[in-house]
Amino acid sequence: MRFDARTIVTAAALLSMAMTAGFAAALDTKPPATKAIDHVDDYHGVQVADPFRWLEDDVRTSEDVAAWVEAQNKVTFAFLESIPQRKPLQDRLTKLWNYEKFSTPFKAGGRYYFLKNDGLQNQFVLYVQDALDAEPRVLIDPNTWSEDGTIALDGLEFSDDGRLLAYGIQDGGSDWRKWRILNIESGELLPEELNWIKFNSPAWTADSQGFFYARFDEPQEGQQFQSLNLHQKIFYHRVGRPQSEDVLVFRRPDEPEWGYGCEVTEDGRYLIITVWKGTDDKYRIFYKDLLEPYGMPIELIDNFDHEFSFVGNDGALFYFKTDVDAPRKRVIAIDTRRPEREHWREIIPQQPEPITDVGLVGNLFVVKSLKDARTQVSLFGLDGKLVRNVEFPGIGTASGFGGKRTETETFYSFSSFATPPSIFRYDLVTGESRLLRRANVDIDPDAYEVRQVFYTSKDGTRIPMFISHKKGLQLDGSNPTLLYGYGGFNIPLTPSFSISRVAWMEMGGVFAVANLRGGGEYGEEWHQGGTKLNKQNVFDDFIAAAEWLINEKYTSSTRLAIQGGSNGGLLVGACMTQRPDLFGACLPAVGVMDMLRFHKFTAGRFWVDDYGSADDPEQFEALRKYSPYHNLKPGTQYPPTLITTADTDDRVVPGHSFKFAAALQQAHSGSDPVLIRIETRAGHGAGKPTAKVIEEVGDQLAFLVRVFGMDPKF
Repeated sequence: MRFDARTIVTAAALLSMAMTAGFAAALDTKPPATKAIDHVDDYHGVQVADPFRWLEDDVRTSEDVAAWVEAQNKVTFAFLESIPQRKPLQDRLTKLWNYEKFSTPFKAGGRYYFLKNDGLQNQFVLYVQDALDAEPRVLIDPNTWSEDGTIALDGLEFSDDGRLLAYGIQDGGSDWRKWRILNIESGELLPEELNWIKFNSPAWTADSQGFFYARFDEPQEGQQFQSLNLHQKIFYHRVGRPQSEDVLVFRRPDEPEWGYGCEVTEDGRYLIITVWKGTDDKYRIFYKDLLEPYGMPIELIDNFDHEFSFVGNDGALFYFKTDVDAPRKRVIAIDTRRPEREHWREIIPQQPEPITDVGLVGNLFVVKSLKDARTQVSLFGLDGKLVRNVEFPGIGTASGFGGKRTETETFYSFSSFATPPSIFRYDLVTGESRLLRRANVDIDPDAYEVRQVFYTSKDGTRIPMFISHKKGLQLDGSNPTLLYGYGGFNIPLTPSFSISRVAWMEMGGVFAVANLRGGGEYGEEWHQGGTKLNKQNVFDDFIAAAEWLINEKYTSSTRLAIQGGSNGGLLVGACMTQRPDLFGACLPAVGVMDMLRFHKFTAGRFWVDDYGSADDPEQFEALRKYSPYHNLKPGTQYPPTLITTADTDDRVVPGHSFKFAAALQQAHSGSDPVLIRIETRAGHGAGKPTAKVIEEVGDQLAFLVRVFGMDPKF
């Protein structure tokens, strides 16, 4: 069937007319009008209005913004509460969510550790075992840290002797972490607290007396959730001392945008400092010989031209995953005694599929790669020769495979869209996988099917897409369909298990994931094909996915919803402003919506690698053409939209969603709901308590049930 935009527009208009009266009845009032101000910025001689600039102010310090949030939430929740299926849907989600969830186990200091959630606990609990068959005992339960479950455990770093554990504490979903130290054997919590740490984890020294870590300066009062993160520095913390006595190890005041990762080699000899400026995996490398206490860090890689991800070492020989002369990555060895490029040695050459990660476990290189967005894992010897491939039970995602060089076992999990996670122990010597645990979810995986298709984008590029649904689906164009995408920062989308997706399919919905350019599915060329001046390719790929689903009669435009979060929220915002006729509902979450000012807040400056910057004249023109906030057209009938964000999001500050919602409500000409749901004491997503997750997912699905006129039976 040929794609016909006129047919879709007509169908959308008819359905919208039929539904308008219902929407009006469901809402007591329309969203309140938002105050517009006369603010104009000059970009390279171009005047750009920003009438809702005041909504960038922090909701915790601005009475006006707090009042706006309260008024918006009042209308949004009145609409959601009017949906009859909302409560049964929440109940079904709660029942589905109520199963034991386990992380992949790992070893430290001769003991086994894993995270577990009994089912509906707000946060995962850390357990320890003396042996795999020993009775687990609770080591840290973050559910005792707050009544509402908004304080999370995030980050675990064990000392080499297994006696001490440094762990991160996340409050209200913020990226900031507070680190504490626990004596595992005695259960004593040491008195010191380490604050103002973000995007960094401690690296213990071999003597277990302390660790290296990087932190930022304390922000000015009231600016901790909005100010740019600059001037990170590396310190050494000695156990038992206050943070004020930590020793400064490395800083570059001439490079305020540099950020640092710290790692101590497994033999305890070297501190590896990975320097980054953004999100494009281009690193400088310094190393410090820890046997020379007064020695300065030595620069090994002196530019940001390529990726150099440290894998491990044999004395002065360092192994790196890199994209030097290998856009799909390879493994090389650099001898620090002869560091010049002509002396670099290739260990594992570039493979047909892009390498995503490399570990060194049991004296084997564990190489993870993707074949058409499906997980592959291969084991190579130190000489670079293939030992074996790990076999998996189907289309899905495998994660884990961590450990030390001295170990002969590792652990991994495997899942797919309709296959709950299973945990395996893998014997590195024999290659045997042994099932340890399988999630017991209230679904029948055999009732669903997952397939991978390929479609053609606007410029002829072949794009993969996963589609999952109940078996026996009729391709008659009537199926409610949820299309998800991301397309950025070299991040691949792989088929993994999600209760929200299962609930959607259980209600008769089709779930589709498009593997767009900008992601990491096919290596660096694929990534670069969706960045900066090429960013429109990502939106074209997503629009083409929607058109394919319609042409193949999975759905119709009036029954097609699009969803994405963060960079995916930008994706949804850009596509709905470019093609408002194509979609029946839009769910942009914590999105980057103002592409001219994103780099002025918190972590936004790191994203210039992918997006470019309005400070550059050519990039400004490209950004302005697709920036969702700047491309809403007054008098346009936009699809029903539920924007979601949170007041403590200091990754993508909520001002993005606030401004977009205000502008969308002002421009929208129809009666379909265009609403914003603003969560409190929550951030970008990580650490969000289970109760809040279920409520938000339930509201998103209830919104789709309402706008699509679905009648699910629970």
